[in-house]
Amino acid sequence: MSSNHVLLDERAQDLLFREARTANTFTDEPVGDEKIAALYDLVKWAPTSFNQQPLRVALIRSEEAKSRLVPLMWDSNQAKTAAAPLTAILAADLRFDELLPEVFPIFPQAKDVFFAKEEARLEAAMLNTTLQIGYFIIGARAVGLAAGPMTGFFADKVTEEFFDAGRHQALVVVNLGKPGPDAWFDRQPRLAYDRVFRSY
Repeated sequence: MSSNHVLLDERAQDLLFREARTANTFTDEPVGDEKIAALYDLVKWAPTSFNQQPLRVALIRSEEAKSRLVPLMWDSNQAKTAAAPLTAILAADLRFDELLPEVFPIFPQAKDVFFAKEEARLEAAMLNTTLQIGYFIIGARAVGLAAGPMTGFFADKVTEEFFDAGRHQALVVVNLGKPGPDAWFDRQPRLAYDRVFRSY
């Protein structure tokens, strides 16, 4: 399909979408806080409902922290997590509503009007954190990092180990860094436009 309507240049399109894929190996080049701060400075502007911003992130670098995380990954994800220079655990803040008067000051009553019931609050937290996870992966690519997102881990145990289990829920673990040897699996097929879209 023609890219004439895309405002990003070809290099940016490839970097963020066409040539990007999940990395399975990484070099040992460190990923500093400055790089992650630059990533977040992009991601924080992407939209969430009521500007909720429920994403919370634990950055795992030290050998001590890795020793706590790796056994909680599924077997197939343990070695690559142990070898990655940085791993981010992306979690939902299930009580994001407490910050709504600060982050959505145009309607501070939203906390009580829309999210007083736990079911609505939890649904919103999970949906909007999932949105932010997608933004996070694109942001990683934008700052020159390869990302290896995984859901193959024991989420409740990871939550208990690295977050406040009563308030947070770990959703995705992402290895980050420069891609190592044989980092990529073969590109898998994508569905054609007419199999995804319908017009009315």
